Amino acid sequence: MGIIHNKVIKIIAGPLGGIYRVILHEPIYDLAVLVNLDLNQSEMDRLNPSSKKPAIVSSYKRNKLLWLKKADLEALQEDSLIIEIDLQLSKHKLNTDLTNLEKQIFEKRVVAMQGFLTFDHLKKGLLIDQSLGGLVGDAINMSGYSKPQIYKLFSKLSQYGFTAKALRPEYYLSGAPGVKKPIGPKQNKLGKKSTKEKVSSEGGSKFNAQPGMSEEWRNLIIAGDHGIPLPKPSMPSRSKIILDASFVQEYEILNGVMVPKDLKIGTYPNIRQIERVLKAHYSSTEHFLHKTTQNNFILNHRGVVGKSWEGVAGPGHTYAIDSTIGDVYLRSALNPEWIIGRPIVYVIVDTWSTAVVGFYVCLSGPSWDMAKIALFCAIANPDLISKLRGMDLINSLFPHPTLPAVLLCDRGEYLSLGASATGVELKLSSLSYTPPYRGDLKGIAEVLHRIEKNAQFAFLPGAIDARRKEYEFQKYDNKKSLLTIREYTKYLHSVFTEYNLTADRSNRLDAYMKATDVHPSPAGLWRWGHEVGIGTQIHKDPSDLISSLLLESNASVTRNGLIFNRKQYNNRTDAEAAEAGIARNAGGWDKKIFHYPGSLSRIWTPDDNGQGMQELLLSDHSTASPETTLDEEEDAHAYHLSKKEPTNHHSLLISLGQLETRKKIVDEAKLNQNNIEKFNNTSIPSVRHARNLEKIVI
Repeated sequence: MGIIHNKVIKIIAGPLGGIYRVILHEPIYDLAVLVNLDLNQSEMDRLNPSSKKPAIVSSYKRNKLLWLKKADLEALQEDSLIIEIDLQLSKHKLNTDLTNLEKQIFEKRVVAMQGFLTFDHLKKGLLIDQSLGGLVGDAINMSGYSKPQIYKLFSKLSQYGFTAKALRPEYYLSGAPGVKKPIGPKQNKLGKKSTKEKVSSEGGSKFNAQPGMSEEWRNLIIAGDHGIPLPKPSMPSRSKIILDASFVQEYEILNGVMVPKDLKIGTYPNIRQIERVLKAHYSSTEHFLHKTTQNNFILNHRGVVGKSWEGVAGPGHTYAIDSTIGDVYLRSALNPEWIIGRPIVYVIVDTWSTAVVGFYVCLSGPSWDMAKIALFCAIANPDLISKLRGMDLINSLFPHPTLPAVLLCDRGEYLSLGASATGVELKLSSLSYTPPYRGDLKGIAEVLHRIEKNAQFAFLPGAIDARRKEYEFQKYDNKKSLLTIREYTKYLHSVFTEYNLTADRSNRLDAYMKATDVHPSPAGLWRWGHEVGIGTQIHKDPSDLISSLLLESNASVTRNGLIFNRKQYNNRTDAEAAEAGIARNAGGWDKKIFHYPGSLSRIWTPDDNGQGMQELLLSDHSTASPETTLDEEEDAHAYHLSKKEPTNHHSLLISLGQLETRKKIVDEAKLNQNNIEKFNNTSIPSVRHARNLEKIVI
């Protein structure tokens, strides 16, 4: 197929898919210049009627030149991706008589665009400038038109062809009241066999208006199908899109819009032929892929041939951490009438044994700060965690979990600066993340969220089933909620303890493990792995865990001791008393502390005399209880501040009323004293004598 100046071609599929007009083709210079004739949105919707998303138009907009090399064109031709288009001018462009005003406009346009209409001048300008800039500048100097006007005329030449007729004014397109605009012809649909074909076959004669499938048709069908994005529509709609993309070769411009002409019988394959070619060309797996997206297929429909624990050395080596919104409403521990919403639950799972090594319930996040707290709950001393949570923990894993070699988290947490700093401080061997939309690669972490929610839905007041709500239209009442954060933490601890001790992992036991009577549960696998020496245990000083995983903040050293979050902390040592004395006489200062947001019972501060951490307990006369969480304390303080203005107003009214009462008492006393001094002529006794007389009267 020859590609010459002014010819219209169609690239069927690929990133360059679309209809183009050839401006210049110079094989000697290894160069071809095309301009894209963009389809409007209505045309794109017609070509792909089943698509729910807006049609994606080629990025080479109108007036945007496409520069191709000879090799690029040859590659497209070898793949049968280029076909010729017969684009005709409408009758208005050819035969409509022009008024005198239109003739003047037309003649001025022709003069202005002479450089574009003369092929040698157009060729020279494109080869020298490698753009339209020089040609546009010459046209502006010759005509006095503005730059946008020249580009608009160039758009007309690109659309209608590089002839003078393309520059004819089209004022008829403006319409008028009561005048209908002409519309393009509709594409005929193919249906079942015609009556003539049926009658011919019954009469013994053979009538076949449809040719057989040729190799050229087959290549065009496959090329057209490659241009349909996933997920592909149903076969009938898919076939029509292929016909329009690969077999419509004649177009007409009506009202400034390119519309395809009707196909002629025998020049295209019918629907059944197209479906037969597609079914034979693709495998069964490819046909299934065509019905969905790539991510959805990988997530929900791919063959599961691997395990999440493959490549993991043993228990304690790799932990997976994940967060979710708990399907339950909670109440405030400070005021049970307050409903504080649904919590964020972090769960940490050992990948090899599938055991839950730790979890954390909070009201903020997801963030790396909260993920660190969950990791602290997993690897810190169980006695300390029991004190912070205010409950006796049932330790289901022996030995106790320690810092892992690899921590698998979400991408957002992995890319945070805090995660990188924590990995450096704790010297983690690896901090990795799963790709976006691939939650299945976290293995058991996602499953445990489902186990956790299923365990609470039927038995926990205020719980909801967010997965079933959508299709069962279940109603839930958050006023039925009962538990506080601390109580819900105890509830989840019971759920995960039961899971660690009872979940069936018989499929993980080999003959040797069965012979040694390994308990088929996550806790059993954890214990066996450590006993045989494949477990990972990394000791970290408790002070390092506190400084690396707990939240860092500043407390104030005052004359009353250490104050954090408006609460007093102390350990009743001589050093603390000395600091309070200095603050009383010389002024206070800030001091770095670390705290666990799930409890106000204690904080930690670096020990000035050593390398460890000094634990400070909440003072007995502080205005908080140890089991209160930081979130609950902040809520109560915010509520108190919201009521401060009405309280101050009420106090002010009382003060003003009492002030008036006191003024009235003073005024009455002044009046009485004036009357006594005015009418009393007796002598006045001394102060002592008057005091003695007053005692006698009283």
